[in-house]
Amino acid sequence: MSFKIYTKTGDLGKTSLIGGTKVPKSHIRIESYGTVDELNSFIGLVSDSISDTHTKIILKEIQDRLFTVGSSLACDPEKETSMKIPDLKESDINVLENEIDKMNEVLPEMKNFILPGGHIAVSTTHIARCVCRRSERICVNMMENEMFVDLLVIKYLNRLSDYLFVLARYIAHLLNVEEIVWKARL
Repeated sequence: MSFKIYTKTGDLGKTSLIGGTKVPKSHIRIESYGTVDELNSFIGLVSDSISDTHTKIILKEIQDRLFTVGSSLACDPEKETSMKIPDLKESDINVLENEIDKMNEVLPEMKNFILPGGHIAVSTTHIARCVCRRSERICVNMMENEMFVDLLVIKYLNRLSDYLFVLARYIAHLLNVEEIVWKARL
């Protein structure tokens, strides 16, 4: 027996955090995990756009971690929850750093700013990077406004955006696509 996807509980513009607290759908906490969800969708699109098996495995792991991040952001920090929420770990950041280092070993030194483009997989990865940066900015905004955000979430999002930048370059390398160098108008 299937259940209905619609509950009608949000029809008046409110939703519940994990823990039961009702907040407006415009609340910054909802914006934070909604943006992480958007990022997760773009990561899926990146994965669907490439054929490199190892990268696909890493992207799937990142998607899993983003569900962890979203769960953390969706919790009301003032309430205990009966749900078991997975934790983000420092080792998750180490995975990103190791992958960045491995990709950089085969990439040419970057001597100029580069523009997103050259192939749809490269451009999509840059879009994911931008959404990741937005997620990070929202979380920093929450922290600056004294709303609880696990510092590991901010660190993970920061490193993930670095990973996505290098991944865009790496995908261009794998596809033998020339990077588009930004030439400033003088």
